[in-house]
Amino acid sequence: MSIPIRNLKEIESLRYSSSIVAKALNKVRASAKVGITLEELDLIANDFIISCNAKPSFKGLYGFPKSICLSVNQVIIHGIPSSYKLQNGDILGVDIGVECNGWYGDAAITFGIGEISKEDEKLIQCSKDALLYAIDNIRPGLRFKQLSFLIQDFILSNGYTPLRGFCGHGIGRRPHEEPEIPNYIDTDPIQGPKIKNGMVFCIEPMICNRSGNYKILKDNWSVVSEDGLNGSHYEHTIAIIDNRAIILSEE
Repeated sequence: MSIPIRNLKEIESLRYSSSIVAKALNKVRASAKVGITLEELDLIANDFIISCNAKPSFKGLYGFPKSICLSVNQVIIHGIPSSYKLQNGDILGVDIGVECNGWYGDAAITFGIGEISKEDEKLIQCSKDALLYAIDNIRPGLRFKQLSFLIQDFILSNGYTPLRGFCGHGIGRRPHEEPEIPNYIDTDPIQGPKIKNGMVFCIEPMICNRSGNYKILKDNWSVVSEDGLNGSHYEHTIAIIDNRAIILSEE
């Protein structure tokens, strides 16, 4: 496994692409009101990214048909923007990738539309808190498998379960690079590559209510839990600088 070590100039290029992601996420969140369609939100993000002289990196990636992923309620990740109109009580996951000058950024948030249930508030908070907990505990020398164990332990201790079959990832000159970073661990965590200064990667807790086993819907993209319940997803692009994890995907 070859995990690139980036210099500070390269990390600044990744920070710039990731900052566009953060701004696009905020624009989508501000526009996501009852009655707007997912396709309209996709266009808002697409037009903003292009206005920054960047490209929506998900468009066409592995055949994905739209510019961003919009996942409603039971869809945890990879939802395709459609003519669906948002309704009061929905929860919406927004996942955005950007390429600018050959460097990539990636991040995701989940939030409610109007008034949502207390159960969904707790679900969303768990995915956000799991991400921040992981970032706070990252340090050089920690193995990536140990990071997966920390994320899994946090999710389980809050009464939820990680989505299986999908993972965080390295990022740089390509949208997905080594290593893979699952939110769960099935092997001994004291093995495999260690985190080092200069590494850049995406952490993205994806959580389910009961079952972490997934199903893919008929559109061949939308991922749901086999329990049929709502899920949540948060993600940041981070860089390891001076022995600390620094969030790149924020304004």
